[in-house]
Amino acid sequence: MNPARQYLAVLRWAFRLGHGLRRVLPIQTSVAFGAQQSPTERTIEKIYVINLDREPGRWSRVKQELVRIRDRFGNDLLSLTERHTALDARCFLQDPSKDSEVDPYYTLADQLFVEPQPRTLPTSYELDAPIRMSRAEVAVAKSHIEVWKRVAQGAQEYALILEDDVWFHPGFAHHLDQAWRNFKADDQQGSFDVLYVSYMEVKHGAPKSLVLNHIFRPVRGLWYLSGYILSKKGAEKLLSMLPCRGPVDLWINHQFSVLEVYATKRSIILQRTDTTSTNSYSILPALSTIGAINSEGAALFNTRPTQFPVFAFGPPNSGQSSLGMALLMLGYRCCSDLKDLPSEELKRLREGNTERVFNAYANIGCIESMIGDLRRGFPNAKFIVTIDAVGQTARGALADLEGADVVVLDCDDVNVWRTLCEHLRCAPPLCSFPKLDDLGQRHIGETSSQPALTQKSAIAEWDRSPWVVESSQRAWSGIRVIPQSLMGEDDWVDAYNASGRLDPLQWSARSDTFTGNLALFRPQNIEFDEDEGATIHVRREELGARQYSAGALTSHADYLFGRFESTFRASNVPGVVTGFFLHRNSPHQEIDIEIAGNLPNRLLVNVFFNPGGEGAQFDYGYRGAPSYIELSFDASKGMHRYAIEWTPWEIRWFVDDLLVHRRVLWDPTPIPHLPMQLHFNTWPTRSSQLAGRLNARRLPTMANVQSIRALAQRTSVHEQKVRELHNLDGTVINGVQDEDTLLQPGP
Repeated sequence: MNPARQYLAVLRWAFRLGHGLRRVLPIQTSVAFGAQQSPTERTIEKIYVINLDREPGRWSRVKQELVRIRDRFGNDLLSLTERHTALDARCFLQDPSKDSEVDPYYTLADQLFVEPQPRTLPTSYELDAPIRMSRAEVAVAKSHIEVWKRVAQGAQEYALILEDDVWFHPGFAHHLDQAWRNFKADDQQGSFDVLYVSYMEVKHGAPKSLVLNHIFRPVRGLWYLSGYILSKKGAEKLLSMLPCRGPVDLWINHQFSVLEVYATKRSIILQRTDTTSTNSYSILPALSTIGAINSEGAALFNTRPTQFPVFAFGPPNSGQSSLGMALLMLGYRCCSDLKDLPSEELKRLREGNTERVFNAYANIGCIESMIGDLRRGFPNAKFIVTIDAVGQTARGALADLEGADVVVLDCDDVNVWRTLCEHLRCAPPLCSFPKLDDLGQRHIGETSSQPALTQKSAIAEWDRSPWVVESSQRAWSGIRVIPQSLMGEDDWVDAYNASGRLDPLQWSARSDTFTGNLALFRPQNIEFDEDEGATIHVRREELGARQYSAGALTSHADYLFGRFESTFRASNVPGVVTGFFLHRNSPHQEIDIEIAGNLPNRLLVNVFFNPGGEGAQFDYGYRGAPSYIELSFDASKGMHRYAIEWTPWEIRWFVDDLLVHRRVLWDPTPIPHLPMQLHFNTWPTRSSQLAGRLNARRLPTMANVQSIRALAQRTSVHEQKVRELHNLDGTVINGVQDEDTLLQPGP
C-alpha cells in the first residue's frame, strides 16, 4: 500500500465533501453578467468553457458551478454559457510542427522571464537551448486560440473564458462586482484587454502596480489561464501577436507590456484539487537541471491496463516487435519475440492461472498452436493479428480466432494507436507509435545462476512498475535468450585508447544538477592530469540553488551495446556517491555502477528501463531495480577496475575482471535497447537510504578516476559516427581506424 496515495485519496474525498456542503450556501448574484442594455454599459455577455469530449464529468461539474450564480436579471450563468470542444492532444499523430498559431519551441530564458529563479546559476547554453512543448501544451494553446477567434468574431464585447477544472470562490460575485465597479468608476482606465480572475502568482510574487482598491496591473508573473475575462479588442490583439511561443500561460506573460492586462486583487476562480491534470509540463526537466526543483520523488508510471491477457500473432516483418513495445508503453508487461516461454510461465498459461509474470504476449511461437486453449482458459482475452507490408497475415491464427475479440492491425497505418487503443479500451500515449525492426522468434535457454557475491538486500527497494518484475516472484530468474550470433573481437571498436587514458577533449564537464543531487555540477571541480587521470571534488559551497558543488563527466558519443570499464577510487564520505554508468532520457534508460560513501566495501548495480523509441516521453522511476554486491575490499582505499558489459540479451558487471553480477531479459527489467551516453560522477545525494546522511564536516572529498575505456559494438550507426571523426594519426581504413590507433567519440 502506498501511504501517500491513500493520503491524496482522503484529500480528494474531503474536497468533494466540502463542495457538496457548499450547496447550502446562498445563491450568488453578480451584476457584471447579463445582456448589455445600452452602448455605454459594460457587461459580460458570454461564457465559454473549454472541455474535452472525453471529460463529460468535468463539464457536468462546471455546469453545477454556473447554475449557482445569477446574473443581473436573475438568470443563472449557465444560460450565458457555451461549451467549446477542446483539441485533444491524443489526436496528434506526431509532435506538432510550427504553424501560424503555435511555435512549439521556447527556452528556459522565456520561463525565467515569467518566474525568475534567483538562487540558480543557469549557463547561457541552458538559457537558450530549445525546449519542445508537450503535445498537451500545444493542444491547450490551440484550444484557447480557437476561443479567442470566437470572441473576436462575436457580437459580445466581453466574455469569460474557463477551463473545465475550476470552481467558484464563495465570494466570487461580490469580488468581481467590486472589480467591475472599479473599471466603471475610473474613466482613465477605459476598457481592458484581459482581466485575470483565476491565477497563481509566481513563487516570489508578481511585480505589479495596484491600480484601484480591487484590481492590479501585473508586469509579469501570473500562471494559469483557467479563468479570465477577454474583451473583443483584446482577442483581436492576441490573434495579431501569434504565433504563441511556448505554453500559452507563459507566452501571454510576454505580451503584458503591449496589452491592457489587469487582475482581481485575489484569485476568485480556483482550480479543483480532486481532478487529475491532463496537461504535461515540458519545462520540468530544464528546471530540474538548474536546481529549481528539489523534489526527490520522480513520478512512477501509474497507468495499468484493464483488458488482459493480450495475445498477438503475425507473419514475419509485420511489426510484432513494434507492437510488443507499444504494449509496454500502454502499461502491459509484455513478453515478445520468443520461440518458447519459460516452463513455469507456459504451465500457468496452459492452466489459465492468473499468477503469471506477464499479461501480454506478442510473437510467441509456442502459443500459436494453443489459440483454442487460450480462448477457453481466458474468455475475456484480447487478440491482435498484424499484417505485413503486402497485406498478408497469419491466416491460420485468424481462422482459429473466428468469433473471438480480435483486431487486425497494420503497424504502418497512421491511425495505428487509435485502432489498438480502441481495441484495448485505453488512452494512447502522447508520442509516436514505436518503429522497430522485427526481432523474430528467439530461442531461449536455461538461466545461469548469479555469482556468489550478489546479494539482494532487504533495503534495496525496487520501483513499482509494469517494467519491473516484482521481487515477490522469487522463483523467477528472467529469460536467457540464446544469441543468434556471438560477439567476437571483430565486433568491438575501442572508442578511446587501449589504456583508457582520459583526454579532456573527449568528455564534457557538466554544469547542471538533478532533483536527488544536493550539489551543482561544476567544471571547476574536475582536475585533469596527463598521467593520473582526473580528480573529481565535492565541496561545501554556497551556489544559490545548492549549498554544495560536485563534478561529472559525460561522453560526447552515444553507445549502443559494448563493454565499458573504468579504473577509479571512490569517496568514503557518508552521503556521497561515486558513479560509473550509462544513461539516457526520453525514454529514461540506465545501467549503473555506484559506490556509496557510507559503505565503500559494497557495490550497487542497477538498471532503469522505460519503453518507447527515440524521443518518447517515458522518464519514470527513481529507484530502478538495484542489487548489492559485497566486495572483498574498501573501494575508497585504492584503484580497482569496474566494468559493464551490455548486449541485447544480457548485462554483466565485473570487478577486477571477476564477474560479480548478471541480468538477462526481464530479470527484473527488459534490457535497455537505445543508445546511451557514458558518465562518471561524484556527488552528495539527497537520499540517506542510498548512501547515508551527508557528513558535511568531512568535506571536501574526492574521487580519482585513472582511466575509462569503451569497447562499443560496431554497428552501421557507429561506423557512420566513426567516419565523421577527426583521425589523430591519419590512418583510416574503410572509415574505421586501425585497432592500435585512437578513436574519438563524435559530438
